[in-house]
Amino acid sequence: MIGSKKRKSMNVETLIGQNTEITGDVHFSGGLHIDGVIKGSVIAKEGSSSVLRLSEHGRIEGEVKVPTINLNGTVNGDVYASQGIELASKARVNGNVYYQLIEMAMGAEVNGNLVHQSEVNQVVSKVSVSDKSAISANKLASES
Repeated sequence: MIGSKKRKSMNVETLIGQNTEITGDVHFSGGLHIDGVIKGSVIAKEGSSSVLRLSEHGRIEGEVKVPTINLNGTVNGDVYASQGIELASKARVNGNVYYQLIEMAMGAEVNGNLVHQSEVNQVVSKVSVSDKSAISANKLASES
């Protein structure tokens, strides 16, 4: 996958088959392989090194937030890959792609923006959200 000539094998803990459609968000850790359809967000456990593989038959209609992603299907929504993303030749993303490392094959499509996220930007974003939460909590406590 990303950054290597040899394809690494992925441990698949969860498989969503081609004749399966899930409505609702999917939260997971480890390896997830999708051949079916998910109408909802696909979110990896925070702090995990989870991997998502979406086959050419697979489709996601919602946000995707997974550290490492291998896309060859269709995503209708924004994609956040905190470590890396590989867009294979039949990949279609109708939304923005936020990535640290990206590999894109000829034929892949992104109908949105490609936004590079450095590790520094990701840390600053997390700190900003935490600070806002702390400020809100302190404000509520002082108003009581």
